[in-house]
Amino acid sequence: MLGFLPKPLIGVIAVTLLILNTLFWALFLYIPALLKLIVPHKGFRVGCTRLIIWVAENWVAGNNAWMRLTQRTRWYVTGAEELERESWYLVLSNHQSWVDILAMQWVFNRRAPFLKFFLKKELIWVPVIGIAWWGLDFPFMKRHSPQYLLKHPEKRGQDLATTRKACEKFRFTPVSVMNFVEGTRFTPEKHRKQKSRYQHLLQPKAGGVGFVLDAMGDAMETLVDVTIAYPGGAPSFWDFVCGRVSEVRMEIHTHPIPDALKGRDYAKDAEYRRQLKDWLGNLWREKDQRLERMLAEAGKGEPSVSR
Repeated sequence: MLGFLPKPLIGVIAVTLLILNTLFWALFLYIPALLKLIVPHKGFRVGCTRLIIWVAENWVAGNNAWMRLTQRTRWYVTGAEELERESWYLVLSNHQSWVDILAMQWVFNRRAPFLKFFLKKELIWVPVIGIAWWGLDFPFMKRHSPQYLLKHPEKRGQDLATTRKACEKFRFTPVSVMNFVEGTRFTPEKHRKQKSRYQHLLQPKAGGVGFVLDAMGDAMETLVDVTIAYPGGAPSFWDFVCGRVSEVRMEIHTHPIPDALKGRDYAKDAEYRRQLKDWLGNLWREKDQRLERMLAEAGKGEPSVSR
């Protein structure tokens, strides 16, 4: 523990360790990623994907190690014992900070299939980790705005086609498909502008979930509903690496995904869109109440899930 050091110095040490850990494991990841690109055999590519996931899990374990070294964060986590490594999960979570991803990796790593989420197509060009995301089969999406689709109607349906293509790769290895269904990080200003019906959440967006359940509903049986609370307020990444986040609370709830929500066309089926939005709305009402309780419980109980 480096808590005796000045906070900015702790932040510099943490970021340095993050960079070194990323560069180290990236060297091991690039070899199977390039082989996966060159060799078209499906079985060989599946084997490369499993090896890449093993490397990525070691990268997350390295991140957890520097977090233990530099942070004094108390973790209060329930429900992690329900996770299984050989499963196909749809993971939905509220979104407040970039720290959410580190928090979820802290809890999920080697307890559940590696978390994968949809990324903007432009992020494939991010140095070092862009090729890592590609090797891990993270879906790269080029979403079109309603205004763009009005001018280019021939592009309509392209998002779903891209999602289907990406999800086909998920059928061969267990996966946790992650979706922040609010679409953006929660802030009081966004909450006010949106006139959200929830106290602690933005309105959920059903499109991404609908596309995944359309493309992969027959393989995906379980919803993992994650609720993250920061009693001290949503932190920035810099706040976190500097050790200024005293407490993180997370509750994990698993539910079967209703059969009625699987394998239906979100783009064309209006009744399905209504059912899916109602389902998400119910989940979000429960999550909002859960967040209220979790924030009220700040500082109580014994920390759990030490990594």
